[in-house]
Amino acid sequence: MVENKDEVYKEFNDLLNLSPGELEGWLDTEESKQVGQDSGDGESIGRKSAKKIIEIKRKKKADLTESEYEHMQKVIGYINRHTAQKPGGDIKDSAWRYSLMNWGYDPLK
Repeated sequence: MVENKDEVYKEFNDLLNLSPGELEGWLDTEESKQVGQDSGDGESIGRKSAKKIIEIKRKKKADLTESEYEHMQKVIGYINRHTAQKPGGDIKDSAWRYSLMNWGYDPLK
């Protein structure tokens, strides 16, 4: 159970910098499809997460479910862990950046 939903909601919306429309456009790219761990059905965990993120971002706060708040926490954790592992060099065309973008965050934005 999510303890502080207001805090999770705020952090989620502060952290994610891709709009639902931008995220949908990103999911249509080959770069999005080439990164991430396969969830067992040919689609990456990050791409499945992106679809949930789009749904969450399009909902009113009052309509969010417990499982959506749990997913928001998962997204926050993933982005915080992944950004801490930033590689050296140019990240513009890196799998590291593309993976983060599948989770709703573009480190170059």
